[in-house]
Amino acid sequence: HLVESGGGLVQAGGSLRLSCAASGRTFSSYTMGWFRQAPGKEREFVAAINWNGGTYYADSVKGRFTISRDNPNNVVSLQMNSLKPEDTAVYSCAARYRSMRYYQLRDYDYWGQGTQVTVSS
Repeated sequence: HLVESGGGLVQAGGSLRLSCAASGRTFSSYTMGWFRQAPGKEREFVAAINWNGGTYYADSVKGRFTISRDNPNNVVSLQMNSLKPEDTAVYSCAARYRSMRYYQLRDYDYWGQGTQVTVSS
């Protein structure tokens, strides 16, 4: 069970921090990912962090977004800086146990409902 929070409305150049709270006792063994879906577009990969702490990013967010995890509290976060209007989307977190695949929707078994991020110009 994954629950996202932290979305909202922000001006271009601003920052937001998204969080995804997970239930279960083996959170530290899951690869966690963030995806986003803009209106009229397909859902796309944003970032992922594996159980060893390795991180992976889409080129469009590299250098602006940072994914991190807090295993004792079962939370994965996405710090988003220098936001652009094209970052506007519903952001969802996803999980798969001990996965070494990160970039495709089919690489994940569990999904949250998503949180809306709107960046105004």
